[in-house]
Amino acid sequence: MKAMILRQFGPIEKNPLELAEMPAPQPGAEDILIKVNVCGVCHTDLHTVEGELPEAVLPVIPGHQVVGIVEGAGQGTGRFKKGDRIGAAWLHYACGKCAFCLSGRENLCENGRFTGYHVNGGYAEYMTIPEKFAYAIPEIFTDEEASPLLCAGIIGYRALRLSNIRPGGCLGLYGFGASAHVAIQVAVHWGCRVYVFSRSKKHQDLARKLGAAWTGTAQEVPPKKTNSAIIFAPAGPLVLDALLNTEKGGTVALAGIYMTPIPEMDYQKYLYHERTLRSVANATRQDGEELLKIAAEIPIRTTTRIFPLAEANKVLCLLKEGQISGSAVLKI
Repeated sequence: MKAMILRQFGPIEKNPLELAEMPAPQPGAEDILIKVNVCGVCHTDLHTVEGELPEAVLPVIPGHQVVGIVEGAGQGTGRFKKGDRIGAAWLHYACGKCAFCLSGRENLCENGRFTGYHVNGGYAEYMTIPEKFAYAIPEIFTDEEASPLLCAGIIGYRALRLSNIRPGGCLGLYGFGASAHVAIQVAVHWGCRVYVFSRSKKHQDLARKLGAAWTGTAQEVPPKKTNSAIIFAPAGPLVLDALLNTEKGGTVALAGIYMTPIPEMDYQKYLYHERTLRSVANATRQDGEELLKIAAEIPIRTTTRIFPLAEANKVLCLLKEGQISGSAVLKI
C-alpha cells in the first residue's frame, strides 16, 4: 500500500513525510481493517511531525480523521461487516480497567493509545483499529464532510461541554480553524451568541457565514464579556486575552494538545472572581457518538479543501501558515 510515513521529526518546510510503498496491515482478533477513503489533516498531525509531541512513536503514519470501508476483520469482531462505512478517530485504544476508564474518563486512560501518534493512522491506503473504537458514519454526510467531525468535531464538542457554556450564553472562540468551524455550528444551534477572535480575514468571513455575532482580533474589545471561551489556537498569550474578556464565574477551555508558554498573569486582573481555566485532553467514545448524532440533526456543514495523499507535506505547511479555511482533507 502507499503511505506517507514519518521516520524523523523535522520542520514541515523540509518535507519530513515520505511517500512509501509498504505492506498493508493485518487485523488482530478484535480489529477491523479499513480501506481508507479520506483522512482529514489536523494541527495535531503538524505538532507530531515537527516533534512538539515527544511521545510519538517513530516511524509512524499520521492521520486520525479517517473515513473508509471495512475491508477485513478479526475473529473477535461482529459489530461491523465488510463493506460498512466507518470512521476512526484520535482515541485508538483505552484499557477499560484503570481508575480513569472506570470513572468514565477513558480520554485520560493510563494505557491509552492514539491514532497516527502511537499507532499508524490514515495517511495511507489501509489501516487497522480495534472495532470498539470505530464509529458508524451518518448517511447524511459524504466522506469528505464526515472526516473533520472525527477529531475537529469531537474535540470541539468536548471543549464546548467543558467550557460550561449554557444555551443562550455568550461564547468566545479564539482561533477559527477546523475545530472552531464545527463548534460554532453546535453553539449557534444551542442558541448561543458567539464572538470569534482571529487574525485571518478569511476565517472571520467564514465565522460570520456560520453565525458569529461578532468577529475581530484578540486585541479588539468585543461588544460584551463572554460567559465562556474556548482557545483553539496554540498560542499561550491568548489565555490572558480570553480571561480578560470573560465574565465573573466564567470558564476558559484550552482545546489544543499543544500550546506555547502561557505568560505570567496578574491574579486579580485575570483569574479572580471565580474564573476557571482548564485544559481539554483527548475525548471519549461517548463524546464522539454524541457529536455525530447532533451533527446529523443540525446538520453541521463542514468546509473542506481536498488534496491528494502525496501532498500531505504541502497541506501541513499551508495549515501552519493559516492558509486553510475550514478543514483540509487527503483523498486516498
